[in-house]
Amino acid sequence: MLNDFFIENIVFVPWVAFLMAVILKWFFLKLKEWKIDLRKALWSWWMPSVHSAVVTSLTTIVWLKYWVVQSDLFAICIWFTVIIIYDAINIRFQAWLHASAINKLIWENFKEHLWHLPSEAFAWSLVWIFTAIILYNI
Repeated sequence: MLNDFFIENIVFVPWVAFLMAVILKWFFLKLKEWKIDLRKALWSWWMPSVHSAVVTSLTTIVWLKYWVVQSDLFAICIWFTVIIIYDAINIRFQAWLHASAINKLIWENFKEHLWHLPSEAFAWSLVWIFTAIILYNI
């Protein structure tokens, strides 16, 4: 019954992954800092990566629904996922380097930690793939 809902409405799978990532991020930050700050759950740094959760779960549910890796829709999803995760790992690492340099030059307080390690992105991508598979099979 729930399986049919997620298969017919695949847009909800990324929403579930989004909510799970935000809740997990909030929980992990709460463990680290021992205080409640809901704003930090939506920050673009720290793990799990919310944007990676959304695109990875979307790509997985598209693959599970259509079972065709060669489809145009899957190709669009996979490249969208690759670009988002590449951005999380590489582009924002460069932004971190720039923010660090600017902070040293003009003594500002730009947020520096903007990026994810490749191992973090890979590990959490597996979590979102399994999330989509579980929602598909409920």
